[in-house]
Amino acid sequence: MLRRVLLAVTAAYLLLVAWITLNPAPADPHRNPLLEGLLATFAPTPLLTWIDFDVVEFTANVLLFVPVGLLFAVLLGRGRWWLAFALGVAMTLTIEFVQLFLPARVSDARDLLANTLGTLIGIGIVAVFAGGRRSRPDATPSRSL
Repeated sequence: MLRRVLLAVTAAYLLLVAWITLNPAPADPHRNPLLEGLLATFAPTPLLTWIDFDVVEFTANVLLFVPVGLLFAVLLGRGRWWLAFALGVAMTLTIEFVQLFLPARVSDARDLLANTLGTLIGIGIVAVFAGGRRSRPDATPSRSL
């Protein structure tokens, strides 16, 4: 039952990613008043001047793919992290390829890097949390005399 729920959540999230990344009429982030206001707020602060639209976009792409790596790693198991990684990379390569043919979209190598990084972070989160559960509670340690 839990596996079916996980599969359904994964499928729903992948559909959401497809809609966000392949929608032929994406929202123009340069016309987003909230984003423009936040960037204008950061601009005069010396330690935050490096935060611009490109940084926000890159970070958003990383964050978009963290759940992809996480969900694939949980579904496939700890021993197949490499397959979760390969699926995440294949997914972002497919997205960037399809975007080449969508007039309102821009295919960008930075997106490939950001999405791959997000996939790795998601896999890493699973590895960290699964690492704490490595020892089986029913296993008894062997003792030497």
